[in-house]
Amino acid sequence: MKQMARRLMDQEIETTIGQLLRVGVLTAASVVAAGAVVYLAHHALSVADYTVFHHQPASLSGVPAIIRNAFEGHGRGLIQLGLLLLIATPIARVVFSVFGFLKEKDRLYVVVTLIVLTILLYSLFKA
Repeated sequence: MKQMARRLMDQEIETTIGQLLRVGVLTAASVVAAGAVVYLAHHALSVADYTVFHHQPASLSGVPAIIRNAFEGHGRGLIQLGLLLLIATPIARVVFSVFGFLKEKDRLYVVVTLIVLTILLYSLFKA
């Protein structure tokens, strides 16, 4: 009986994680597509000059600036926000996994998952 309840809990967690990943990817893709539409609406006739490298504008460096730029309705900001959402999706999956393993009282997997989360966050913010 215990084994069956554990299997059902595992299945619930896997289903929720699958839905989380689906929603995250679809949301990110929608935001990127909206950003592309806005960007092309303003810059469709611009000719790209590839002879000189133009770095990313300062208004798009850093998460707060990207969010502010996106909420102001700028195409590049929306595209960057969509990419941030895409990066955040697997991180959200790992965070959810920690809570799932806590619910199952599986300490080893909680520790391993927290190590993975630490590595992900370190690589995102420090690397």
